[in-house]
Amino acid sequence: MTRAFNFAAGPAAIPTEVLEQARDEMLDYQGTGVSIMEMSHRSRAFVDIAEEAEANFRELLNIPEEYEVLFLQGGATLQFSMVPLNLLREKTSADYVNTGSWSTKAIKEARRFCDVNVVANAEDDHFDHIPSHDTWSLDADAAYLHICSNETIGGVQFQDFPETDVPLVADMSSDILSRPVDVSRFGVIYAGAQKNIGPAGLTVVIVHSDLVGHARQETPSLLDYAVHAGSGSMSNTPPTYAWYLASLVFRWLKNNGGLEAMETRNRNKANKLYGAIERSNFYRCPVAVEARSMMNVPFTLPDPSFDEVFLAAAEARGLLNLKGHRSVGGMRASLYNAVPEAAVDALIEFMNEFEHDRR
Repeated sequence: MTRAFNFAAGPAAIPTEVLEQARDEMLDYQGTGVSIMEMSHRSRAFVDIAEEAEANFRELLNIPEEYEVLFLQGGATLQFSMVPLNLLREKTSADYVNTGSWSTKAIKEARRFCDVNVVANAEDDHFDHIPSHDTWSLDADAAYLHICSNETIGGVQFQDFPETDVPLVADMSSDILSRPVDVSRFGVIYAGAQKNIGPAGLTVVIVHSDLVGHARQETPSLLDYAVHAGSGSMSNTPPTYAWYLASLVFRWLKNNGGLEAMETRNRNKANKLYGAIERSNFYRCPVAVEARSMMNVPFTLPDPSFDEVFLAAAEARGLLNLKGHRSVGGMRASLYNAVPEAAVDALIEFMNEFEHDRR
C-alpha cells in the first residue's frame, strides 16, 4: 500500500515500520493472547515495555542518573501548571521568554500561580525571531527560566540555549529527539508525544531529582512530580498504548543511528525546503534565517486566494496537512523524524510546478 506524505504538525507522522509492528501485534502481543490495549499496566509484559521505553529514552538523550523520567497524561499544556506548582517553592516569580503561541499560553497559565517576568518578547515582530540572549532582562530572584525550544506554529527554534543561574525549563514538544541535547543544562524538559515520540495522549517529563518533592502545599496529588516519580509513572492507569508505541519509536530511533543521525537527516530535509523557498519569487518564509526551525517550516504564497487551490492540488498529489495554523494562516510543512526525505522532494517538485503554472 502506498501511503501519503503527512506534513501534519501534530498528531503527526509515525514511522511506517512502527505502525506495521503495532498492526502485527494488535490482537496478540507476543503470545499473550491479548492486545496491549487490553493488558493491565501492572502486568509483567507491560512493565517490561515501560522499562525498555525509559531505558532507551535515557540512552537516546544521554540522560544523567540524577534525572527522573516521567510518562504522564494531560499533554504538554498541563505542564504549564505543573512547572510552577512544583518549582516555585518559596519564590513568587519566574522568568519566561515569549517566542510564540505556546510561550504565550505558558505565560498566561503561570500567571495564575506567580508573578511572571517576561524577559524577552518577540510579539511586536510577529514572532519572527528569537531575541538575542544578551538582551534578556533576567530576574535574579526568579524560581526558574522557561523557554519553548521550538514554536510549532510560528516555526522559530532555539539554535543554542541560554546559560542560567536558575533551573532552565524547556517545552520541547515539537523538537525533542530531533537532535542531541545536553540534558544536564536543564532543570526540566517536557514534551507532548504527538510529534516526534508517538500518538497523542502521552507526555514525557525529564526533571532533575533536586526539583522533585517540593510542590506547593495546595498542589493536587496528580500534579506533583514526586507522586509520579515515586510510582514509576503509574500512580493511576497510564496511557498504556501510547507508551507502547513510544517504546517502538525509541527502538526505531536507536536502529536508525540515534539522534546524531536524526539531526543530519532533519537538517538535510529543512535545508532543501528552505532553499527551494529562497530560490523562488513566489513563496516566502516569514522567519528570520538564524531562527528557522528544522521541524516546522511556515511559508506563504503571494496571494491568499491561492491557498485553497494550493492545498487541494497538494492533497490530490498525496501531500497532506500543509495548511498553516489558523492563527497565522499560510502553509506549514512539519518535517519530524518520521517524515522521509522523499516527502520533501515531492513537496518541492509540486511547489515548483504550482509556481510555474501561475507565471
